[in-house]
Amino acid sequence: MIAHPKLEEFKKEILNETINDVKRRGKWLIFELDHYALLSHLRMEGRYVIRDVKDEFAKHDDIIFDFTDNTSLRYQDTRKFGKMYLYPKDEIYNIHPLCELGLEPWDEELTVKYLKDKISKKSLPIKPLLLDQSIIVGLGNIYVDEVLFLSKINPETKAKDLKTKDYQNIIDNTREILSKAIEYGGTTIKTFESQEGVHGLYQDMLLVHTKKVCPNCGKDIIKIRVGGRGTYYCPKCQKERK
Repeated sequence: MIAHPKLEEFKKEILNETINDVKRRGKWLIFELDHYALLSHLRMEGRYVIRDVKDEFAKHDDIIFDFTDNTSLRYQDTRKFGKMYLYPKDEIYNIHPLCELGLEPWDEELTVKYLKDKISKKSLPIKPLLLDQSIIVGLGNIYVDEVLFLSKINPETKAKDLKTKDYQNIIDNTREILSKAIEYGGTTIKTFESQEGVHGLYQDMLLVHTKKVCPNCGKDIIKIRVGGRGTYYCPKCQKERK
């Protein structure tokens, strides 16, 4: 899970650093230290908890940062998909992984022209393209299903077959859905917690992901795989384009 640098150097360089701030870029957490920046991606199951340094280690306390006030910040990840990078803080936005990220959903530069320039000539389905963090950051599998449903776009529609109004609908619905999801603390389908013991509530507002019946037309929701990801859609409201 320590992707850079090697473990011994990581432990040496982070020793005696202070966490001065915590920011976000896309799905990456950025811990701003004195001389470094610690980048952390939680992936599917990662989370942070605060413990006393004397507390026993839990089974999945994978990475532990002890503080001078006798507390510790513990990173837990049952599937161990999470990644951490430690870089000099003045370099982080110019090197992997942050330099490869696309626009934030609320960036004023996220326009129809931007999306067209990025994907309009591609023959790939729109679903994996919206999951591509080098285009728009922050969209995950659940939210892409919701965006495409509200935009009335079949997830297997090729990007080159989209109309101008489709691009605008994607932008508008991405902003609307992510804003609501943040307001309601995220989506808990399995194990997600916005903080210890506090689960997200947006799953109660999902329209298509994991659902059986379309809330608009009453037809059965279908689950398929698109780009290797489980995908929910309504075949009537999101008709395939020919």
